[in-house]
Amino acid sequence: MFAVHLMAFYFSKLKEDQIKKVDRFLYHMRLSDDTLLDIMRRFRAEMEKGLAKDTNPTAAVKMLPTFVRAIPDGSENGEFLSLDLGGSKFRVLKVQVAEEGKRHVQMESQFYPTPNEIIRGNGTELFEYVADCLADFMKTKDLKHKKLPLGLTFSFPCRQTKLEEDMDVDILALVNDTVGTMMTCAYDDPYCEVGVIIGTGTNACYMEDMSNIDLVEGDEGRMCINTEWGAFGDDGALEDIRTEFDRELDLGSLNPGKQLFEKMISGLYLGELVRLILLKMAKAGLLFGGEKSSALHTKGKIETRHVAAMEKYKEGLANTREILVDLGLEPSEADCIAVQHVCTIVSFRSANLCAAALAAILTRLRENKKVERLRTTVGMDGTLYKIHPQYPKRLHKVVRKLVPSCDVRFLLSESGSTKGAAMVTAVASRVQAQRKQIDRVLALFQLTREQLVDVQAKMRAELEYGLKKKSHGLATVRMLPTYVCGLPDGTEKGKFLALDLGGTNFRVLLVKIRSGRRSVRMYNKIFAIPLEIMQGTGEELFDHIVQCIADFLDYMGLKGASLPLGFTFSFPCRQMSIDKGTLIGWTKGFKATDCEGEDVVDMLREAIKRRNEFDLDIVAVVNDTVGTMMTCGYEDPNCEIGLIAGTGSNMCYMEDMRNIEMVEGGEGKMCINTEWGGFGDNGCIDDIWTRYDTEVDEGSLNPGKQRYEKMTSGMYLGEIVRQILIDLTKQGLLFRGQISERLRTRGIFETKFLSQIESDRLALLQVRRILQQLGLDSTCEDSIVVKEVCGAVSRRAAQLCGAGLAAIVEKRREDQGLEHLRITVGVDGTLYKLHPHFSRILQETVKELAPRCDVTFMLSEDGSGKGAALITAVAKRLQQAQKEN
Repeated sequence: MFAVHLMAFYFSKLKEDQIKKVDRFLYHMRLSDDTLLDIMRRFRAEMEKGLAKDTNPTAAVKMLPTFVRAIPDGSENGEFLSLDLGGSKFRVLKVQVAEEGKRHVQMESQFYPTPNEIIRGNGTELFEYVADCLADFMKTKDLKHKKLPLGLTFSFPCRQTKLEEDMDVDILALVNDTVGTMMTCAYDDPYCEVGVIIGTGTNACYMEDMSNIDLVEGDEGRMCINTEWGAFGDDGALEDIRTEFDRELDLGSLNPGKQLFEKMISGLYLGELVRLILLKMAKAGLLFGGEKSSALHTKGKIETRHVAAMEKYKEGLANTREILVDLGLEPSEADCIAVQHVCTIVSFRSANLCAAALAAILTRLRENKKVERLRTTVGMDGTLYKIHPQYPKRLHKVVRKLVPSCDVRFLLSESGSTKGAAMVTAVASRVQAQRKQIDRVLALFQLTREQLVDVQAKMRAELEYGLKKKSHGLATVRMLPTYVCGLPDGTEKGKFLALDLGGTNFRVLLVKIRSGRRSVRMYNKIFAIPLEIMQGTGEELFDHIVQCIADFLDYMGLKGASLPLGFTFSFPCRQMSIDKGTLIGWTKGFKATDCEGEDVVDMLREAIKRRNEFDLDIVAVVNDTVGTMMTCGYEDPNCEIGLIAGTGSNMCYMEDMRNIEMVEGGEGKMCINTEWGGFGDNGCIDDIWTRYDTEVDEGSLNPGKQRYEKMTSGMYLGEIVRQILIDLTKQGLLFRGQISERLRTRGIFETKFLSQIESDRLALLQVRRILQQLGLDSTCEDSIVVKEVCGAVSRRAAQLCGAGLAAIVEKRREDQGLEHLRITVGVDGTLYKLHPHFSRILQETVKELAPRCDVTFMLSEDGSGKGAALITAVAKRLQQAQKEN
């Protein structure tokens, strides 16, 4: 028993001594955690250089765009051909993806030899030979009658410009083997967005945000980047890491000075590194008693498979002895232990270096996604990773230590390069088919110049109908006289009350106007209008309004003061004078009874009488669009048009009295409230009305009414988007075909989300967050489509508004007999103010459709409050002037 313990002690002491000896000899090959973190930082910097246009030409890590824009989503199906070209023979496969709705891949393949004269010949001969073999395969498998998409795995560095670079096949994809590995694993695990090969060579690819890829146009979505990381260090970035053995190996290679990172890592070189180390140790008398065999002097005699065999857990030492004997050496027990440890250090360094570069990629992915913890999967392939008994475990452990904020799963790829080529082809085929379907939907919202000119002409015709006595009753554009007959001239002064009713909030304002310096000061209070009041009786609504006025007067210490009042009432009204307005019909969700056909000023006066607390001088009933024009007119006398593009849409302008047949008198001008939201209610714009507009219209409070407003205003744009998203999801083009309960909810997609989603500053990740708030679990590709849908809907809205406005300015130019018109448009409304592109597109449309009009757009400052007070002030000034006359 004592003898056994003694032997065990002797062996462990022998092992410890040999390990220490090797550790001292290979001190520079052992990399500390700090060194690995430093290598990680260096690789991050190299990635940045490769992605940037200016530094890419001199970058060692080339970061090649692959034009693979999406990973599998499970909906791929069909038959595909795949070619794997990358060695002394190549393979042709027929791949069947997802038969009968199951995630399932079936492959039939055939190998073809690649003769040396073809490999070393010219490119034309090589690809003619490949085409002949492909034709033979198609004939053998009875595929001649089918036109199948084909993916080609070409395992060499390629600078691609697009995915299809013809026998009767569609070449959809040219695929690098690393990309193939990622795609194969992504089919089984949707979290897979990195591919790594550690075999004869080594490389990695990953999904990068398009906004970071300078070499490719476009900022939306992601693209797979083939890093070609084997060249890391070719610019000297790893000189302090490389050892004398690395340099000796490099000098004896086919490509000195190139692929230096790969030469420290991959299966083509590890065996040779071990041989060079053993030879030097033998020469120094540290191994084999200083003896060297001719085999140990011969390049390539130790291969990576030998290294793997020597590191096996139990039989490793026995394998080491057998391999060394085959090399013509006579190793002692101590030699075998030392040689085994040399193999461990060389392969461990390889795993460490791979882990550092992979950790850099994972950190970049996490930062791109702006998350504290990243959950991701890395698709793995390569003979070194597969056959070496310790390699995967070492790699995984070091990666997890370097990036503790990443939860990483490593997934071994099956038939990575060939199945992967088929998967890339299947994804490209799916994306191509989906793109066509999505484009068909978006095309419905893309208006041609001819269509916009037609809208402009029809709007012009409707304006004229509305002004004529005979046709006024039939006109869809109401053209309501407002009895506002002048713009502010700067002499207005005094205190005025203003009421603003136009939505769920009601405002009461005190406005102080000082003449001379054109100064306006405002004090206001906002009151809510509950739904039960909005949709109750007219008496309840106006009693609530008077209660709010009383609270405000009390709050301002003005009880008992009789002030002139302007009432902004933002609903269609027929006015017979400036202080009389008959409600034509409710909009914006109001449904109070016994109001339509009644004079709203009389209803307000009756409610004030019922309360019997104060009296007010109601001078003017005002539309918010007119208020907008007046506010801007106070600053710019050239402002004769008011436009609102917000929850609702409307426009007013100063019309010559001679053209207004509904009002007596031919001198001067009067502001016309067009109420253009009803344009198209007679079917005149049905050619641009889509099935999604019909869905929105039928679900609204006023089906068949306000059709132009429903295509252009903030109240409806989000709902149009929601209808399109539902349709695309039903077609399986979005959200994996799953319609969430929230997406089914009317009104959930508010127009403010369009403004946020279309913001140029918003990354797709933030778009995904907005969609998640709406209960929509979106992929990166989904987010791109949603952004496109929002863009199409808001662009059409802005163009239609622009066409309508172009009709007005052209009418004003012609009415005045001018060759060229200079005019200002006062604008208000959240859509115009907050949407990132609406105002620009509207202005561009006006410029294109009315080239002889020089239109200035001026943002209004509180048209419904300040504007109401200014209209009241102008009306008082004109009344005073009439009295004096």
